[in-house]
Amino acid sequence: MSNTQQDPSAPPVKPVIPAAAAKRANASVIGMVISVAVTIAVLLPVVLLNAVPKADTLRAPVDVAAVAGQARETAGFVPAAPSLPPGWSANYARWNEGSSDGVPNWEVGYATAATQFISLTQTKKANPTWLSQRTSLAPVTGIRTAGGHDWELRDKPGADKSLILNYRGTTLVLSGSADLKEFDVLAAAVIASVDAGSRVTQSATAPATP
Repeated sequence: MSNTQQDPSAPPVKPVIPAAAAKRANASVIGMVISVAVTIAVLLPVVLLNAVPKADTLRAPVDVAAVAGQARETAGFVPAAPSLPPGWSANYARWNEGSSDGVPNWEVGYATAATQFISLTQTKKANPTWLSQRTSLAPVTGIRTAGGHDWELRDKPGADKSLILNYRGTTLVLSGSADLKEFDVLAAAVIASVDAGSRVTQSATAPATP
């Protein structure tokens, strides 16, 4: 029996694929690529036609006046529902029972015309601790006149600005990242809304004329 040994210095033997087998392999790869391309071409229009809408298109408009009307009896005052210029929109409107801090309040969040944010909070039971927490512990830095009234301004680096006003039996707090000129717009609209609500309340409680 012969014992054949390979010379270590000889180059390694490369396997040779028969031409027919290589042709079949190439045909299989080309066929697979074509199949994938056809599948994508068929599915792509379906995917585009059924694309998931952006969140903004799914969000229903918030009817602040309607929610305020529902919260009025619980609140014990007429919640402000300001009318704002075009470009402003409400992100949410809700009555908070105040179960965690003992201060029930009316709250609305607004996106401004410059795509910044300001929240409106209104309550009859504000206290210094609650106001500090609501304004991120910012110190009083001045007074700002808006809507014909002097609001307390609280501000500090790295935190939202806040305007505070005690008006017609409730405390109004505006807080957010917007420019103070946009705070002025919301403040004026809030004052007008509170005034309108006060007139409605006075009319409802006025004695009937004989």
